[in-house]
Amino acid sequence: MGLRSRYPRGVTVKTPEQVQRMRAAGLVVAEALARMSEAVRPGITTGDLDLIARGVLERHGATSSFLGYGDPGFPAVICASVGPEVVHGIPGDRVLQEGELCSLDFGAIVDGWHGDAAVTVPVGQCDPAVLELNRITEESLWAALRTVRPGGALSDIGAAVEATVRPHGYGLLDDYTGHGIGTSMHEPPYVPNTAPKGPGRGMPLDVGIVLAVEPMATLGLAEVVTLADEWTVATADGLQASHWEHTVAVTPDGPWVLTAPDGGASRL
Repeated sequence: MGLRSRYPRGVTVKTPEQVQRMRAAGLVVAEALARMSEAVRPGITTGDLDLIARGVLERHGATSSFLGYGDPGFPAVICASVGPEVVHGIPGDRVLQEGELCSLDFGAIVDGWHGDAAVTVPVGQCDPAVLELNRITEESLWAALRTVRPGGALSDIGAAVEATVRPHGYGLLDDYTGHGIGTSMHEPPYVPNTAPKGPGRGMPLDVGIVLAVEPMATLGLAEVVTLADEWTVATADGLQASHWEHTVAVTPDGPWVLTAPDGGASRL
């Protein structure tokens, strides 16, 4: 069977050299997320966190995947989504408060190649139920990343997310998905966080496929609304949310998490 018939239109298979170049972008992303996470505390603003990420880009001679993206053009280099905000929050003068979760999503371009990842960081002391939501959402990401290996299929990813999240009764967003990534931040295919027909279906996960996997879960219902800024997506019921993401490549030896400092070795 020819490659053209194996994948949806627009899917690109990266060479080992191209994956290495994406790893360079991934390490910039990892550094920025680590620096921002260390800075999260009550009293800091989301704009302060954006400045930290801009500094990392400048030090590495990298550019932002996010700045100017879309219509209206995104005005920052990070998405900072706080409390009930799930994704695409615009950083600014918002002051972080004790007990909130803060999702930090960041993308970097190095030599034309993108890396994209997100973490969700507790602000000070959080309610145990909020911390458990965050822990389970992160674990669902790693459960999904473990499936990204030769011989797998695209629906294995969503099946792993669902199997981790659903037993806890959390809302699981399926209208917002992961994506392919390469010389564009968003490439085919979409990477759903659900698998209604189960694992083993959809596009094959062959060596050279690179994906951004990003589960999003909520303490309540999965229904969301887009706020007046035309970017921020928040839970309709006002309950908190968690969002985690990594860029991962299929290699002959299994998944290589390009946006994790250790390539994912400690969690895979």
